[in-house]
Amino acid sequence: MAIAGIKALTFDTFGTVVDWRTSIINDFTAFGRKKKLKVNWEPFVDEWKSAYRPGMDAVRTGKSQWMTVDRIYRIKLDEVLSKYGLGGMPEDDRVYLNRAWHRLNPWPDAVAGLKRLKKKYVISPLSNGDVSCLTNMAKHGGLPWDVILCAELFKHYKPDPETYLGAIAYLGLQPHEVMMVAAHNYDLKNARSHGMRTAFVARPTEYGPLQTENLVAEEDWDIVAGDFGELATKLGA
Repeated sequence: MAIAGIKALTFDTFGTVVDWRTSIINDFTAFGRKKKLKVNWEPFVDEWKSAYRPGMDAVRTGKSQWMTVDRIYRIKLDEVLSKYGLGGMPEDDRVYLNRAWHRLNPWPDAVAGLKRLKKKYVISPLSNGDVSCLTNMAKHGGLPWDVILCAELFKHYKPDPETYLGAIAYLGLQPHEVMMVAAHNYDLKNARSHGMRTAFVARPTEYGPLQTENLVAEEDWDIVAGDFGELATKLGA
């Protein structure tokens, strides 16, 4: 049974819609093979990703001026390259690696599920990523968004209220008419605090085989689904 009154779905993207870790490890492995680099890319990528939350929190708390996620990752990339003995890497290669976030592949169920949902609802990312990143990612992975909403538009990162409320305002809807879809409980908790409906879709290998968080729904979200196909079915799409 569909939940009454929902008109739009907004999606956390990194981890919920796309498999960022596998995508980047495979991307970097191919790059390293081409460049004849002997690097263990799994810990490299995990260390690089560790800049994400601290970089955004620095912006959110005023310790840093606004910077995009692309910029946050670029600063960390230069640091990690030096640590791995790649400090002499040319600029063109650094730009290519940093834009790996623009080339992420969707989870196997994502595109088909989004296409079903799009027939009934307005669908959009609500991501901490940048407009250019999310646009390029959609082109690369065939993500059928109706519109792109993200932190860059509001100059606020989730979980700042301005991001959720800004998305609702852009859509011209009331909070209860918008459902936040995420594989991260904290994201749903904050969305619900602003009146949004919530759907948890488990991605238990987002951080690899040793993931310990967000394995299950931690609260009574409106919908809990194993993938986007199940989500579409539960929403009557």
